[in-house]
Amino acid sequence: MKQDLSYKRKVYEKQSMNFDSLRENPIEQFRDWFLQAEESDGVDEANAMSVATIGEDGFPRTRVVLLKRYTDEGFIFYTNYNSQKGKALLENPNVCLSFFWPFLERQIIIKGVAEKTSDNNSDGYFETRPRSSQLGAWISAQSSVIDEHEDLAAEELELEKKYEGKEIPRPAHWGGFLIRPTEIEFWQGRPSRLHDRVRYVLQDDFDWKKERLAP
Repeated sequence: MKQDLSYKRKVYEKQSMNFDSLRENPIEQFRDWFLQAEESDGVDEANAMSVATIGEDGFPRTRVVLLKRYTDEGFIFYTNYNSQKGKALLENPNVCLSFFWPFLERQIIIKGVAEKTSDNNSDGYFETRPRSSQLGAWISAQSSVIDEHEDLAAEELELEKKYEGKEIPRPAHWGGFLIRPTEIEFWQGRPSRLHDRVRYVLQDDFDWKKERLAP
């Protein structure tokens, strides 16, 4: 089977990026762009991001998760520590995050190092989740092979009865990762593929170096 996609292309011409007008701190620049994406009618789930890790087999693997918090320290999401991405990050904490907002013709690429968040942080977020999601964290042995006829709904009902009228505790195998960025690139689509690209690189003194990249 063969399909030629060479004719598929889009002209990017909605906005441009002025190097001098960008903030000196990339977290602040991220905040500006993220708020614009959140307020845009054309962006669905602005906090959806790709997370790329290196697996135990040596291959890269990318999947989409939801950013749940960002601070001056970095970017936080939550997952099952026994999942493929959880194991990968615990074995090799080097990670890449990326946001793509087609409606705004923008993307952000973040290189960083992952670490577990504190138990208090993970507990605090877990308590905000709907009870069904809390139950799911207990039921799903994420990324493991399961029997094709396993009835997860029945397991959920049984667990729901167990915790009826009680708080559901956070499983020890479930929690947050904080990604401390070392490099952040902002990309703005432009006509003729002459895209605007600006990269921030963390220096040894913890200041950020801002530089423009060729498209």
